[in-house]
Parts: sequence; structure tokens; C-alpha cells
Amino acid sequence: MARKFGGYGRGGAGMGGMGGMNMNAMIKKAQKMQEEMVKAQEELGNKEYTATSGGGAVTAVVKGSNQLLSLKLNPEVVDPDDIEMLEDLIVTAVNQALKQADEESASIMRQATGGGMPGLF
Repeated sequence: MARKFGGYGRGGAGMGGMGGMNMNAMIKKAQKMQEEMVKAQEELGNKEYTATSGGGAVTAVVKGSNQLLSLKLNPEVVDPDDIEMLEDLIVTAVNQALKQADEESASIMRQATGGGMPGLF
């Protein structure tokens, strides 16, 4: 006995009709976007960002994965009587480098998603 598929069988409004073709295209597009985002995240995670503070007295280098790689101090800034200033310069340099990494990451992710998917990043 032949079976009828109602409105959701072959050629209907369900997955087998035009809606299915559109759904497949959307899925492929989402998969491509996800692949691009993973690749961008890997690249950003390995990238290095450098920032200085105090006119070059402190230099911080961080990875895009938010890992501090190095911290260099100009010997002239090391004053045992003013440790607080040195601490402030270190915090400023590290935070500036991390901010650079975060801003570039957000920009790359917006590009990868075509600016879409609000709230995802």
C-alpha cells in the first residue's frame, strides 16, 4: 500500500522540500564559520602583543591566550625607595598588552562571523 507523506514528505514544506535545501546551506555556512573561528582563535592564541609604560621603563609581552611571556624593566626605574611606582608601571604595561590581545581577538571574531550572532562574543 502506498504511503502518503502529508505536508512533510518529498517536496513538502519539511526537510525534503525547498526548506531542506535552505537548511543545508545554512548548516554548511555555520560549519564554515565555525572552522574559520577555530582557525582564528588558534592564530590569535599564538600571537604576541607588546606594551610599554613609563616611557619605556617597563615592557610587557603577552600571548593572545592571555599568558605573560616576558617583563623587562629598565634598570633606571628600579628605585628601592619607590617600589609602588614600579608595581603600577608593571600593572599598566601588562594590562595594555592584554587589552591589545582582547581587542584584536574581538575584531577577528566579528569578521569571522560577519558581524552576526550578537551576544556570542
